[in-house]
Amino acid sequence: MRRYVRFVALGDSTTVGLGDVDPATGAWRGWARLLAEALAERHDVSFLNLAPTGAQTLEVRRDQLPEAVAHRADLASLVVGVNDTFRSAWDPLAVRERIVDCAAALHASGAVLLTVRFHDHGAVFGLPGLLRRPLLTRLDALNAAYDEVWARWGGLRVDLAAEAVILDRSAWYVDRLHPSEVGHRTLATAFAARLTAHGIDCPAPSTVLDGPGPDAWRDLWWTVRKGAPWVGRRARDLAPWAVRMAWSELTTTRPVAGVPE
Repeated sequence: MRRYVRFVALGDSTTVGLGDVDPATGAWRGWARLLAEALAERHDVSFLNLAPTGAQTLEVRRDQLPEAVAHRADLASLVVGVNDTFRSAWDPLAVRERIVDCAAALHASGAVLLTVRFHDHGAVFGLPGLLRRPLLTRLDALNAAYDEVWARWGGLRVDLAAEAVILDRSAWYVDRLHPSEVGHRTLATAFAARLTAHGIDCPAPSTVLDGPGPDAWRDLWWTVRKGAPWVGRRARDLAPWAVRMAWSELTTTRPVAGVPE
């Protein structure tokens, strides 16, 4: 049955659509808009994307949440927190509080929550284990906050680690942090299936790629102009902490199997 559906999207650059170029406009498109367009095939849809690039949980709660609540959405996606994990000022308790606050307010406004469990970004980046594990502890804490949201208010969620394409290079933009068009369509398709199971008929977005394909020169331009400076900023911010954590793990005395401590 056709219905009127209000859909509001909160988050960061992944929800902006970075990595998926709209061929008609040259702007970012992304999974949330792909999902909204799929919904619009069966329903009358009001779609509001509040996400800016670079947002952390603090900005989402402070800047995006009030407008999202005022929208009185039927569906509200909350996909944020990875940017927090890449900062030296990482505070898991504060991040958990902000995510829970956002989820509680959105649920109270009548929205069905759309959330994710994040995958191991270090595996996608190809980081060695000693550097992956410290970052993974932060992702574990972030996922624990979303697990709490799921346990308290339910909704629809996608476990990114369970998606078959998660370690496939084609699923990632050149920075390997944001989904490519393939990745965005995969996430939109996963949410479409969950919406249909929830009782809101939503066809799967097309799997036909219509954006610009891989381009070595464009990727090189991004690496020089955007990627290298970003890595440099994050390295200055995170490297001392990551090295300390890796060194601590490497030098910690561990019991030999079968030998009592």
